[in-house]
Amino acid sequence: MSGNKPGVSRDSVGVFAPATVANVASGFDVLGFALERPGDTVCLKKIRAKRVDVVAVEGDGGQLPRDPEKNTASVAAKRFLEAVGFPFGLEVTVRKQMPMSSGLGSSAASSVAAVYGANILAGSPFSVRQLLPFTMEAEQVACGAAHADNVAPSLLGGFVLIRSYDPLDVVQLPVPAGLAVATVHPHTEIKTEDARRILKKELRLSDAVRQWGNLAALVAALFQGDLGLLSRSLQDVVAEPRRGLLIPGFARVKQAALDGGALGCSISGSGPSVFSICASMEKAREVGSAMQKAFTDTGLDSDVYLSRINESGPVILGEER
Repeated sequence: MSGNKPGVSRDSVGVFAPATVANVASGFDVLGFALERPGDTVCLKKIRAKRVDVVAVEGDGGQLPRDPEKNTASVAAKRFLEAVGFPFGLEVTVRKQMPMSSGLGSSAASSVAAVYGANILAGSPFSVRQLLPFTMEAEQVACGAAHADNVAPSLLGGFVLIRSYDPLDVVQLPVPAGLAVATVHPHTEIKTEDARRILKKELRLSDAVRQWGNLAALVAALFQGDLGLLSRSLQDVVAEPRRGLLIPGFARVKQAALDGGALGCSISGSGPSVFSICASMEKAREVGSAMQKAFTDTGLDSDVYLSRINESGPVILGEER
């Protein structure tokens, strides 16, 4: 899965890493899946000096840091190089191809692309799964917490469950054939800290039981390929009731998705993007249009991304699968 061809020595590489949907309704902070689009591209070039430089960030409107200790791509690459003895340095170019602060794992995609590429340039001393801690360190820099529900699916592809952080235990789940996703990003912004702050500090036992029952059933549905059970399990009683208040028109958008035939609809990550899982790409196209219209009726422009569940994770530019 490393994508590095035996016997091929590289001085540079470009990698695309996909956006992700975290939480997935009932899987708050423990479940995520990868999209085919959008995503970010990171280009890496070896240098002799044992340092990591961010030489350019494109498509961010000047918002992202160029400081290599604050940019998630350079942080992940540098932590990896430190782990392998810094055999070379890197010049890093980040090309943002997805909206930031969107709830689609923008910082995660950049760090995944960077560390995946750095591993290839070093001759793939680490398995893809072993790269996960370096991306989590970058997430710590980006948002103050080393969450894995975005970086793990972006790196590994498919549906990923984070069973434990200490010790780290990540479980890849099967993907039922034909599943497609309509993700709509409204042109509004929610700060992650605000999305965290609005959550209740305590849960009623009845809500907790309902939430973990839905999560267990969602995992079972993926293994069984039971779309009816999957649909019934895509319910969030922990984060969505609170975070939905931060997204203008969310209730209308969700109802439009369900009326249009989505299996389920909820908030991607901390928002404001909203995702709907559908049984087919054709249905996802219809649902995406309905969701976008609902946002328009609320007074918000939006972007629609249609995708199947991305089971591949990152890809080397020029070697797309």
